[in-house]
Amino acid sequence: MPRLLFRYLFKRIGFGVLIVQFALSIPVVLSYLLYQLPPAAVRGGLVIPALIGVTPTVAYVTLPMAVGVATALEFGRMASEGMVAVLYALRLSVWAICRPALVLAAGVVVLGYLLANFAAPYYSSGMQDVLNVVRNSLNHRMLDAAHFYTFDNGVKTLYIERWETPDLAVNLFVRQLSIEKMQEETVTAARAEFRRNESGVIVALSNGSIQTRSLTTGDVRIANFDEYAMALPMQGSTSLPDRGWRGVYELSAGAFLANYAAARGDPRQLGEWTAEAAKRFGVPALAFAHTLLAMALVLTFGNITGRRGAAGGLATIAVPAVHIGFLVALESLLRINGLFVLLLAALALAEVGVSVWLLARLNRSPKPKRLLGQRAASARDAYATPLA
Repeated sequence: MPRLLFRYLFKRIGFGVLIVQFALSIPVVLSYLLYQLPPAAVRGGLVIPALIGVTPTVAYVTLPMAVGVATALEFGRMASEGMVAVLYALRLSVWAICRPALVLAAGVVVLGYLLANFAAPYYSSGMQDVLNVVRNSLNHRMLDAAHFYTFDNGVKTLYIERWETPDLAVNLFVRQLSIEKMQEETVTAARAEFRRNESGVIVALSNGSIQTRSLTTGDVRIANFDEYAMALPMQGSTSLPDRGWRGVYELSAGAFLANYAAARGDPRQLGEWTAEAAKRFGVPALAFAHTLLAMALVLTFGNITGRRGAAGGLATIAVPAVHIGFLVALESLLRINGLFVLLLAALALAEVGVSVWLLARLNRSPKPKRLLGQRAASARDAYATPLA
């Protein structure tokens, strides 16, 4: 294929991949954030960290489908405009016509592996930190008035009557247990100002009292104060609170592979590890398989003479259906038994094999001798039988 034509097709399909990728990723990311984050997360400034945390994962999961759909759309356009027939007339083979899309798909596979094994694990930790803050109410701007909240596994209990400003509360109640001192403290204050530092939140209390009760003797002491400060384990100004655990999806490629020895002893952890491994190492490679499938469907069942056909629409529907089916089977079957990975691998190889077979059939041409023999036979039959 001429270099100019190669660049033309490569740029058109690449631009289509960008458009389809944005069209697929944005609704998925927004729907996920709306499902996971409450409206109060906007006040807490958690939307941007959550957006950054989930975007790389959505990108590498939807990228193979974007490549397949963009290829189907571009080849469908070429077939409807008669461009494929012109390329055949230039004596270009089917593989030559498919080469720009295949090169682009190979590059997308490499990009998908980088996202799946390095970018997505790194940024998914931020998303899990945000979910930890949301589920455990670790952002003071997300606290609702007239509700009880517990922290540190029930050691601290917090109640706020109402908010004057996002950082200033009226009539605060705090109950906390100290195992070291073997005592229970009950703190009440007329006003409380929440101030963030780098590692947490400092609450500046005014016009309140502290009631201390010993857990061993039961003695009670009460002291009033004008100003008092206490620390709460909440989101600081520079970082989110530490969760104390890491999921297998947060591990980089080397640490993830090393984690197999620990996950092998527990069936549940082994199922999660297998499902994550299939996503990391199997999903990016689907970009190549979906590209082959899209081109095979359009070129085999499409009308390349410039007339309207349904093959472009068939490929546009088939690629997302195959990709979504693969993801659903991956998430459901592999958590039951890791041996289902063999079935998924066989299905992916079958997609590639059928696509290559369809394209190879198109690329095959009749032998010249056979073609000349057919023409000679038809020429002989064209003469009339001489009269006796």
